[in-house]
Amino acid sequence: MPGRSVVDVKFCGLTTPGQAEACVNAGAWGVGVILAPESPRYVDVERATEVLAGVPDAVARVGVFVDVRPADLARIAGRIGLTHVQLHGIADVAGARDATGLPVILAVPFTGVEVIASAAAQDPDLVLFDAAVPGRHGGTGVRLDWAALAAARPRFAFGVAGGLRPDNVTQAIRLLRPTFVDVSSGVESSPGIKDHDKVNAFMTAVRSA
Repeated sequence: MPGRSVVDVKFCGLTTPGQAEACVNAGAWGVGVILAPESPRYVDVERATEVLAGVPDAVARVGVFVDVRPADLARIAGRIGLTHVQLHGIADVAGARDATGLPVILAVPFTGVEVIASAAAQDPDLVLFDAAVPGRHGGTGVRLDWAALAAARPRFAFGVAGGLRPDNVTQAIRLLRPTFVDVSSGVESSPGIKDHDKVNAFMTAVRSA
């Protein structure tokens, strides 16, 4: 496996074991499956388990949830073998952490600098800032306002998602200096279908930053 870059990379919205293998081989810090039925990249618990079954222990296995109660998070995380839970929508960070015993990634639509303090107040293990698209929870391909986020750069560990692609992720990293970057649609040939060449090109661009 290639050495990891200074900035970690999470590939999200995986739907097949082959995609997970390709992302791991490219040097991913983490891979994610989406357990929200409204997503075009949705996988059920059984399928998510299959997708992540071959992912080595050194790579984070992230489950993405929208408006799910802590008790249900714990049940699903245990069945799949997750190492992290990522919460969108109505999120009980403390409850999720207590119920699952896992680190919590809080996904926050970046509507302006005021959300930085509110995200920190919830005390997640990581914050993921994404583009704010009404009625959508990630995977939109829409870019958030990099300049606004950079001007008030958080002092805690955070990631960036939204509209990242092999041709712009280097710029995003240099401007924002995030802990990690999260990509889904930017390395796809169609929703839920990761293009292995784009995955490798994305990692190459991250390392060049």
